[in-house]
Amino acid sequence: MADSRGARRRIVRNPVFLTLGAGILIALFSLPLLGHAPNRLVNGRSIGLEEFPAAASAILIVAALVTCAATFLPQRRSVLASVLVAGLVAPSAYLWGAGIGAEQLEHASSPIARTSLGAAGWVAFLIGYLMIGEAVRRLELAPIWRLAVLLVAIGLPALLAASGRLDDLAILKEFRSNRDLFVQSLAQHGTIVLASVVPAIVIGIPLGLVSYRSKRIRGPLLGALGLIQTIPSIALFGLLIAPLSALSEAFPWLAAIGVHGIGLAPAALALMLYALLPIVRNTVEGLAQVSPSAVDAATGMGLSRWQILARIEVPLALPVILSGVRISLVQTIGLAAVAALIGAGGLGSIMFQGLFASAGALILLGVAPIVALAIAVDILFRLLAALPRRIVA
Repeated sequence: MADSRGARRRIVRNPVFLTLGAGILIALFSLPLLGHAPNRLVNGRSIGLEEFPAAASAILIVAALVTCAATFLPQRRSVLASVLVAGLVAPSAYLWGAGIGAEQLEHASSPIARTSLGAAGWVAFLIGYLMIGEAVRRLELAPIWRLAVLLVAIGLPALLAASGRLDDLAILKEFRSNRDLFVQSLAQHGTIVLASVVPAIVIGIPLGLVSYRSKRIRGPLLGALGLIQTIPSIALFGLLIAPLSALSEAFPWLAAIGVHGIGLAPAALALMLYALLPIVRNTVEGLAQVSPSAVDAATGMGLSRWQILARIEVPLALPVILSGVRISLVQTIGLAAVAALIGAGGLGSIMFQGLFASAGALILLGVAPIVALAIAVDILFRLLAALPRRIVA
C-alpha cells in the first residue's frame, strides 16, 4: 500500500497543474466560447469550439496539454517556465480568437448585433492566471521578475485591444458608445477609493500604534471596528444620509465643500470605516511580531522609545502593515461600486445601468475594470510587502 502511494506521488509530480490543464480542456469542449445575439437586449446563440477560429483553439488546447504534461515531469525550472508561458498565452489566445470570431460574425449580421465572451473564455482567463500564479510561486521569482510577469499578463490583452482586433466584441462596442461616461466613471471610482483609503491609513496606523501599546484600548477598538464590518454597505450608506444632511444644513460651509447626505461624502466616510479594521489589526499584529531581542538591542544602544518605534519596530512590521493596506484597498475598490446607489458615481453607475437595461456587455464594462484594478493592486502590494523582507535579510 505504501509503495503504491509512493509510486503515484512519483508519477504525479504536481496535481495542481493537472487540475488546471484538465479544467481548460473540459471548458473548451463543453462550454460556449462565444455568444452572438441580434441586439443587446435579447438572448443569442452559443458558439462552441467547432465554430471558434481553429488557430486560437489549437493554441488553447496546446497550452492545456502542456500544463497537464507538466504534472508528470520533474518540477525543473524549464517545466515551470513552460507552464508560466502557457498561462500567459492562454487568455490572449482566447481573446485573439474571440476578436476574429466576432469580426466574422459582424460581416454576416446587422450593426446592432452583439458578440459576447462565452463561459469557456472566462474559464480560460481564470485558469490561465491561476497557472501563472502557481508557476511564479514555484519558481520563487524575485519581486522585479514578478512585476515583469504582471506587466506581460496585463500587456498582452491590452495590446490586442489597442490593435483593434477586439473592436467587434460587445464590450468594446459598449466602450465606444460610452467612452466619455467610462472615463468619467473610472476617475470618479478612483476618487472614491482614494478619499476612503488615504484617511483610513492616516487614522488607522496611529490607532494601531496606540492599540499595540495599550491592551485596554485594543480590545474595545478592534471590537467596534469588527462590528462595523458586519453592517451591510447599503445599510451603512443609508444610516449616514440623515446625519450628514443635518450637518450640511447646520453648517453651510460643509455643503460648500461637497458634504451632503448623498454623493461622495457618505460613500467615502462609510468605506473609510470599513477600511480601518484591516489597517489597525495588521499594524498591531506587525508590531507584535517584532523580535524582543531587536528591541532590547536598540534599548541597549541608548535609543529612545520613539526612535526604537521609528527605526526598528515599524520597518520590521512594514510587510504586515502593507498587507493590511492591501486588504483595505482591494476591499474598497469592490465596495465602491455599490456607492453608485447613493449618487457617488464610479464604475458602479455603469454596472447598474447595464443591470437595469439587461445589457450584459454594459454590466461587464463596469465590472471588468473593478476586477482588474483589484487584482493589479493586490499583486503590486504583495510585491511591495516582499521588498522590506529582502532588504532586511
